[in-house]
Amino acid sequence: MKRKKNLILENIKLLSAGAKGVSVGKTTEGKTVLVSGAVPGDLVNVRVKKAKSNYYEGEAVDVLEYSEDRVEPKCIHFGTCGGCKWQNIVYEKQLEFKHSEVVNNITRIGGVSGFDIIPILGSEEQYFYRNKMEFSFSNARWLTQYEISSEENFGNKDALGFHIPGMWSKILDLKECFLQEDPSNQIRLAVKKYAVENGLAFYDVKAQEGFLRTLMMRQNSKGEWMVLFQLFKEMKAERIKLFDFLLSRFPQIKTLVFAINPKGNDSIYDLDIQAYFGEGFLYEEMDGLKFKIGPKSFFQTNYRQALELYRKTLEFAELTGDQVVYDLYTGTGTIAQYVARNAKHVIGIEAVQEAIDAAIEHAELNGLDNTTFYAGDMKNVFNDEFLANHPKADVLITDPPRDGMHQKVVEQILKLAPERIVYVSCNSATQARDIALMKDDYELVKILPVDMFPQTHHVENIALLIKK
Repeated sequence: MKRKKNLILENIKLLSAGAKGVSVGKTTEGKTVLVSGAVPGDLVNVRVKKAKSNYYEGEAVDVLEYSEDRVEPKCIHFGTCGGCKWQNIVYEKQLEFKHSEVVNNITRIGGVSGFDIIPILGSEEQYFYRNKMEFSFSNARWLTQYEISSEENFGNKDALGFHIPGMWSKILDLKECFLQEDPSNQIRLAVKKYAVENGLAFYDVKAQEGFLRTLMMRQNSKGEWMVLFQLFKEMKAERIKLFDFLLSRFPQIKTLVFAINPKGNDSIYDLDIQAYFGEGFLYEEMDGLKFKIGPKSFFQTNYRQALELYRKTLEFAELTGDQVVYDLYTGTGTIAQYVARNAKHVIGIEAVQEAIDAAIEHAELNGLDNTTFYAGDMKNVFNDEFLANHPKADVLITDPPRDGMHQKVVEQILKLAPERIVYVSCNSATQARDIALMKDDYELVKILPVDMFPQTHHVENIALLIKK
């Protein structure tokens, strides 16, 4: 066991990118090696962390030759933060790797071929593309190995930033972040500076005490901002002074909201959100549609690329105004309403009641009277009785979570037998599995990968299936 733990594989050439952003190489015997901490094209020595009969998993300990596809990361926190793991790979190569992953999953797992492959749709913004960010306060910031070995006295260990991957109690204190445009960085740094100078207690996750817990910022495409604080306990005088300071410094803040959270977790969905300033929500517009975005609302975090995704989904659906459309896993009804203007009627189903309430509100806001929404577990709601009591779908759109669709849902889709299925997915592996379950009844016509999250390995995919 000791020998296995210390096993070093030398001179491993990394040939491609694999699932979850790892790089893939081969030993001289032809055994696959999955490597973290390196880039495809690198020649590396690898410390084995897991040895299986047909592959190794490990981390690069030495880079002997650097890949031509490497670039210098923008962020000083790269390699520690864990957020933008592909920031050291040229963007064109990121797109190539994502495109290949989708195609490989659809063909290998889905067991289909002969479909059109549209080149991946890259993101115009490769940085500052997120419209929502969440940060955590901690009184025990993460110290780098360099800081620890320097033996310097770190008196103040307060941090405001991201959780270190795998370290639930440690927070990386962010000096900069390239995911959300300014004033995101300025607001975060100003909050931390004010809190330290005024002796406000940062949250202690182990002792379950403190004052400042989390900071969330959202923006809309008009440059209006929402700021949400989670506070472990109420300290009214200190809270008001902090909020007034922030509002005086940043006129971009359209609304400032807060919640008192003494729970053991940071989830906001069961908390009472109070508005200190503004209406407590923002409005977003997408091609003439208006959406109300609150602190608990789900909304695509890459607004501009989400708009492209919706446009392509509508294009794949080929609606003429006469069709009935089902939108499964509709969320707050964004896609449903985007296509409703070109449909006879749209029926949306979603598990979360609050999301359905928002979908209904958005339909009223946009003057859409041809949408109907239902809340409940998809496999329970979308049953034989539902099909019997609703008009047959001409087109079905489905956008499930990463786990894909439950087998019962796939079976109901086959009973419903719509002429066209537009399958939007954030996980092409589970999408391919579901396509395989439908391939006897449906032909996969085309796919379009869409990059929603540059500098990461994540990729969306739109697939069009036509009834045979």
